[in-house]
Amino acid sequence: MSDGEGDWNFYLQTVSNSARDSNVANDPASDPSLLHALKKLCDFCRQEQKSSEDLVARVYPHVNKLFQRSVASLPQSSTSNGLLLLVILQFFLDFGEMVLHDADPSLHIFIRSCLSREYADPVVAAATLDFLYVNKKKLLISFPNLLPQFFPLLLKLIAWNGEKLEKPFLKVFPGLVSPGSFLPLFSSLVDLPIMVVALEKVERSSGSLIGNSVASTQKSKAPEMLLALMDEAYTGTNIGDGGGDSSEGSSTIDVSDPLFHELLKDENDGLAERHWASPGMAAVLQAVKNSTQSDRLKQILNIAPRLLDAYFTIALRDANNSLICALIPILMTRNSMVFPDKNYMYETRRRLLEFMLAAFQHSPGFIALLKKPIMDRLGEVYDSTEKTELALQLCWAVGEHGGGGGAHKDVARELFESLELLLYENLSSSRLGPRQESAANSNNRNLRNYRKDATHHRELLPRARVALVKVARSRISDSRVKRRAQDYLGLMDEPGICLSVLGPSRPPHGLVHHPGTVNWIEGGTKMVAHIPFYILGEQEGPPFHDFVFSDVLPGRR
Repeated sequence: MSDGEGDWNFYLQTVSNSARDSNVANDPASDPSLLHALKKLCDFCRQEQKSSEDLVARVYPHVNKLFQRSVASLPQSSTSNGLLLLVILQFFLDFGEMVLHDADPSLHIFIRSCLSREYADPVVAAATLDFLYVNKKKLLISFPNLLPQFFPLLLKLIAWNGEKLEKPFLKVFPGLVSPGSFLPLFSSLVDLPIMVVALEKVERSSGSLIGNSVASTQKSKAPEMLLALMDEAYTGTNIGDGGGDSSEGSSTIDVSDPLFHELLKDENDGLAERHWASPGMAAVLQAVKNSTQSDRLKQILNIAPRLLDAYFTIALRDANNSLICALIPILMTRNSMVFPDKNYMYETRRRLLEFMLAAFQHSPGFIALLKKPIMDRLGEVYDSTEKTELALQLCWAVGEHGGGGGAHKDVARELFESLELLLYENLSSSRLGPRQESAANSNNRNLRNYRKDATHHRELLPRARVALVKVARSRISDSRVKRRAQDYLGLMDEPGICLSVLGPSRPPHGLVHHPGTVNWIEGGTKMVAHIPFYILGEQEGPPFHDFVFSDVLPGRR
């Protein structure tokens, strides 16, 4: 310490003078030497292990006063305080136990007072993510609710600063996921492009976002202008430039409209009802369709699906069954409510469906628990192409997992009836012009899923046979659908083959089974008729094989 004692005293004097300065106009961050002095003092405290407690005790009062003064100067400050406050917070986290300082209130003050104003500053945003990553373990252990509480504000860091912060943000992202943030975080991730659109509109109407805490300025020009722009797009009402000639009635949307506050809030307040049905949202989406995408929006359209990948990976690994089961109906709803960009819609919906099917594979009982939303989605099969795809995926899941398994016979019967009704409705539309091709494909998939469900619940076999006979004999059915129904009726005469082709991927009692394959070793006792091999390969037309069983069955020894 003796070699650097002069430097130590100089740095301590610099911090002490800034902490005592009563001139409010000169905020601490305006002194460029202060940040350097503070970093040097922290380094001295870390390096001098023998006398570290004494050094920390000497530095702490000045650092604590400096923190309070910096926070108090934020509303009038014209310079960024973020880097200075982050260094102080690091001091609190490193040496708080020595001086009995609880860092939790300081962290909350920094996020609410400083980060909410400076998240748009790329330097502060990058430094904040680095701070969170370096202290990730300590924050998760000592302050586990901090990041989940403020995840909406942290999402603004990546939404506004884009791809250059994607890698550091992904390192911090797991800390945002907790039981309290799990469900609302999903909705916010899907709506990241909408957040970018809202932030850009605020910037265009009110100037730079740096220094402007948008989420807490209900009476500022920012929300009024944002909602006025939405009103113009929705109603065609002209708005002024904000001058004295504009009338009070130029904006018909109140500034308390929940759309604005939901999109740009800073804290997690639980799973709120989303705003997709509001006139303001309709106006925003319409305006987006009619305008050129900004570079920032293009970046977030690429980033958001990758964040969803991280979210779903964490969900399957860490989330409990109750949370995942509660998430699935939200996935079903949001499947048709995605930002209107072609590639983004495809990438997002693909991930939603893949996770939903993975969740059913992991816990087939979810199908029984979610009987009502599944049946509701099956009833929307004709509303749009995305709802049709969702319904078909649900049909597959119901058939693959037997409506939740053998323990849920009553639920399976109700779902079976829904599939049956869907099949008959599809038959009636199978010759309706342009829809013929999609209806035929849909019927083929429905037939397979319908028959798969019956392999789980043998009591449904007679009903399945009756339905297949109706399809096979129908005069209005597409010829391909009729052939497929006849094929499945033939399979039902061979239980062993039927189970192999249409059975579940994970049969009960731990038996090893792979769908679409035949256990040839048992073929001598289970196969008594011809085998429709073209079904196994999903081929159309008559069989192209010419052989007898003795050609493929193992010889007896």
